[in-house]
Amino acid sequence: MALVNPHGGGNLRPLLLEGEALIAELSRAASLPKLVVSSREKGDIIMLGIGGFTPLDGFMTRADWEGVCDGMKMASGLFWPIPITLSAAKAESDQFQTGKDIALVDPDDGSILATMLITEKYSIDKAHECAMVFRTTDLEHPGVKMVMEQGDVNLAGPIKVLSQGDFPEKYGALFMSPRETRALFESMGWSKVAAFQTRNPMHRSHEYLAKVAIETCDGVLVHSLLGNLKPGDIPADVRSRAIATLMDNYFVARTVVQAGYPLDMRYAGPREALLHALFRQNYGCSHLIVGRDHAGVGSYYGPFDAHHVFDQIPKGALETQALKIDWTFWCYKCGGMASARTCPHGDADRLLLSGTKLRKMLSEGGDVPAEFSRPEVLAVLREYYGSLAEHEKVEVKLSGHSAR
Repeated sequence: MALVNPHGGGNLRPLLLEGEALIAELSRAASLPKLVVSSREKGDIIMLGIGGFTPLDGFMTRADWEGVCDGMKMASGLFWPIPITLSAAKAESDQFQTGKDIALVDPDDGSILATMLITEKYSIDKAHECAMVFRTTDLEHPGVKMVMEQGDVNLAGPIKVLSQGDFPEKYGALFMSPRETRALFESMGWSKVAAFQTRNPMHRSHEYLAKVAIETCDGVLVHSLLGNLKPGDIPADVRSRAIATLMDNYFVARTVVQAGYPLDMRYAGPREALLHALFRQNYGCSHLIVGRDHAGVGSYYGPFDAHHVFDQIPKGALETQALKIDWTFWCYKCGGMASARTCPHGDADRLLLSGTKLRKMLSEGGDVPAEFSRPEVLAVLREYYGSLAEHEKVEVKLSGHSAR
């Protein structure tokens, strides 16, 4: 059997230039008007570059933005759940002309990430985008805050990507393109592959989810977000070491691989779950593991809204399917990991696990029950927390579903 097709039914469309074309475009870009992009936009550019956002050729038009917000489809009819847009302050955008090229600049080191032909400049109702994508306009929501703080003018047009930023240098072999993961899966004889999305180290509940998937799939891709997170979250390099330690000690060889991707979290709950499935299709994954409160934050979404949303999209919108798993926990009466579908016992017998709870225990130097996380993983995480200076420590608060 073959891997799933890239989104849109065609081939992967990486926009990253190579060889002489790259050298020529870098030289031309040096003289173009420049726009420094945000961290979120940088991640989107790199995803466009490596083909993770196939079949997009750049940033969305107003018609695309409107269609995605209101109906999760672009003007062409292509299914897409979250707008991929580029913005600028009005005064800045006035310097750019429609029909002309600009250079897009890395916010971290000032290097040129891409060039872009501006085909349209347009303003949007930011509150409308937030209400549709995040289901809230509350500025306490990190995704809402991000959208409301972006520039007042959106710039649309195709891009040519010139750089992958600092991701290859910073993360090495962990940072993989869709072409690379597809080649890896094929070399291992995998065709039915489940993606496990994570922005946290894997505790016992995550381990259980991955192993449930391995029972029915050829293997699991543990796919870590490498972009920006909330204050207090565990950095990607520490997280990847903890995950590698778990894989080495508690998984059968050649049933699980780890990789990372360059996006920032949007915390868009159900819509972000759909985006996660969409770009995992480009990475070659036939399934996405969707557990409790996938891509959520606080109590803005119900614990299983990300399950239900897959039943609400048009049939055939995505080839990658949701592998839906109920609440998972350690049950003292069952004597092991279980879910609400398999365990008949009550809350008093259950230890509910969450990444937020684990971070809180570790950040406060408290004991972590053996049922919560593997000792080898805890050793990696305790070393990280022990290395933090006092001013680097962030109070971790339990809220929403993680407080249960």
